[in-house]
Amino acid sequence: MAAPKDLPEDIGTFIRDLRQTAKISLRQLADKAGVSNPYLSQIERGLRKPSAEVLAQIASALRVSTPAMYLRAGLLDGEGQQGVLAAIAVDPELTIAQKQSLTQIYETFRNENARNNPQPAEPAEPADDAPRTTPIAEEKS
Repeated sequence: MAAPKDLPEDIGTFIRDLRQTAKISLRQLADKAGVSNPYLSQIERGLRKPSAEVLAQIASALRVSTPAMYLRAGLLDGEGQQGVLAAIAVDPELTIAQKQSLTQIYETFRNENARNNPQPAEPAEPADDAPRTTPIAEEKS
């Protein structure tokens, strides 16, 4: 059984299993989900990680709940709390292009932070009444 950290990579196998259970071809699912056949094939083989928007389209095409798909992909926690990517994907006021842009920006920031800080620490926030000062470089005379 896959460990929780492996779920985003395991999403392709999950999608393939659902597709085969539904007895539809890869091409049929790609058409129903509005994605290209090669892209869906890459997702199923674990070569590409689908965005939350694509997962929602695949879930709809397979007639499974979007939260179930997000949970399996690691976009929701076990209590059904939405992650940022899931929230972007289901926001009805954003266009598809806006959702894709936001998703790319968010993932870029997360990847950059993971590279720069492998063990993220909780930032210490000053109390609201604490003075906020910026150190000033001393001049040498």
